[in-house]
Amino acid sequence: MRVLKRRRIVSIAEFSIHPIGTGTSVGKYVKRALQAISKIDGLEYQVTAMATILEAKDVQTILRAVEASHSALRAMGGKRISSTLRIDERPGKPRTMSDKTESLEY
Repeated sequence: MRVLKRRRIVSIAEFSIHPIGTGTSVGKYVKRALQAISKIDGLEYQVTAMATILEAKDVQTILRAVEASHSALRAMGGKRISSTLRIDERPGKPRTMSDKTESLEY
């Protein structure tokens, strides 16, 4: 008998944040944003080279993570913060962020 792993309905988002006017190195700002989102209950995330993938059961949790990131950079003295957010919400299709990449394996 094959046991299937239980999937849950989620919203998946690609998020990146960029402080403007801070110079060419922004690593300390990205680290602070990651620290902020790591405290969000119900949020899973995966850091990639160009963005962070967010996964939650609802869009509101993802938006809380975005707000927490902006707040963290403002607390560091950020005068201008730009971010991009792309959300994939597919009600009725149970899956996770790893499902999306595992389905591409050959």
